[in-house]
Amino acid sequence: MRPEQASSPVDNNAVHIISLVSIGAHPTSGRPRRAEQDARGVELGLQLAGKNLHVLHAGNVEEPALRAYLGMGLDELHVLEQPEGADALPALADYIRDSNVQVVLSGSQAETGEGSGMLPFLLAEKLGWPLVVGLAEVESLDNGVALVLQALPRGQRRRLKVRLPFMATVDNAAPKARQSAYGPAQRGVLGAEEVEVVVDELLTGNALQPAKPRPKRLKVIKAKSGADRMKAATAKASGGGGQVLKGVSPEEGAAAILKLLVEEGVVR
Repeated sequence: MRPEQASSPVDNNAVHIISLVSIGAHPTSGRPRRAEQDARGVELGLQLAGKNLHVLHAGNVEEPALRAYLGMGLDELHVLEQPEGADALPALADYIRDSNVQVVLSGSQAETGEGSGMLPFLLAEKLGWPLVVGLAEVESLDNGVALVLQALPRGQRRRLKVRLPFMATVDNAAPKARQSAYGPAQRGVLGAEEVEVVVDELLTGNALQPAKPRPKRLKVIKAKSGADRMKAATAKASGGGGQVLKGVSPEEGAAAILKLLVEEGVVR
């Protein structure tokens, strides 16, 4: 993948896109809802493929929150019916492999359940597809190649050229999801399909607990007066400790990452 110039727009009639969706949770009440990033993935898919978008969920077909995706203008949502505690990876991989799809969109991390954010990576590895992280926009799909914009920190964007088929995780910089209408949500069809159930032993054998942000180290401020302490506390932190590696071999890049992890105490 490398930076390229923008080319022809996307042909909605020629593209086959699958958007993976999951059950979200309201940040305050915890009630089930559509997942924010998954809904952005559906929005992006609708802009690219229109009514040809294929929305897929692995889980319980009776979950009411799924109808919020139908309310975005979908006629049908496909469900690979699985009980709680089942591993969605094998079923999704088999379904996508047999669907002749060109692009698979997903959120970067689930709002409920395990929420490790590993599913897109494991799915792309199982399919043997390239993975684009932090997708903000798909500019073109032409001759088996996609031109996409990847979201970077501080509002920056990077244009990438990636071969089809590929998988992408949708960033918060992607178009905001449209509101869900009640009427279409009730008229839409939840199409269930029975698949082989594989128990997720890693999930069922361990207890889940809410993730907590790591505490930030407080900088010790040595100042004589109150004004100096206030100035030091409100001063903008200066960078300079990072390192940008370009044009290095995979071995050199891995060695640099390992060195940083050892210095930070992550790896001993």
